[in-house]
Amino acid sequence: MPVSDDVGRRTADTDETHSANRSWWDGEAAGYYAEHGSFLGDDEFVWGPEGWTEEMLDLLRASSDQRILEIGAGAGQCARWLQRHVGASVVASDLSAGMLRVGREVSERTGVAPPLVQCDGLALPFGDASFDTVFTAYGVVPFVADSAAVMAEVARVLRPGGRFVFSTTHPIRWAFPDDPTAAGLTARLSYFDRTPYVESDGSGRATYVEHHRTMGDRIREIVAGGLVVEDVVEPEWPEDNTATWGGWSPTRGKVIPGTAIFVCRRPSEG
Repeated sequence: MPVSDDVGRRTADTDETHSANRSWWDGEAAGYYAEHGSFLGDDEFVWGPEGWTEEMLDLLRASSDQRILEIGAGAGQCARWLQRHVGASVVASDLSAGMLRVGREVSERTGVAPPLVQCDGLALPFGDASFDTVFTAYGVVPFVADSAAVMAEVARVLRPGGRFVFSTTHPIRWAFPDDPTAAGLTARLSYFDRTPYVESDGSGRATYVEHHRTMGDRIREIVAGGLVVEDVVEPEWPEDNTATWGGWSPTRGKVIPGTAIFVCRRPSEG
């Protein structure tokens, strides 16, 4: 979560969340890439701050004959990796025009240019059963008020037997302060409080919003959306990762999980 002088926990509906996060990512796109680009790479596929990559985990089980959609793609690094290393047909989508603008610049520089589409993860502009795989690494899911609708929308565009894999902040992290030091290892909030984290400007207008769901909430949303949960991965912090990213750090990573990766599948027909 970003840090601001005007922060708190309050309700934020779909429209307010959409407007705040679209504006925030548009405004922060260049700075975010400058700060985290070396960690994420231009054509690498990193699942979270722990540094585990798709090359290490093989959660998508992607192949060259698949059609793949990335939602919440940011600058499209993951899609670029899939295109370069797997040879799959990949579309990278994001709500933020600013992030996609950075993505186009990276594509021009690297010569690896997956199609970039601006769209809302709640209303994907693709036909039913269009993709073999959909994924997102820390995109969309925590940044919408109705993440259950995201699950249903992903299930709609997946072909029967298709795979949906997404990483997001581990739900337990919401009980702890966003502090990478040992002080961040004392739970101070209720894990069961689903009130969103909201940053606001001087007029009270939301400028950034993240939504919390418990582990049980996530599982229920996935199943209600028409998907089957195949695995939940809670990556441990690698000993060789000495980086600090916001509230993520080796100090905390040795004790509590920071990321949860959900591996899901749309059931085959019949």
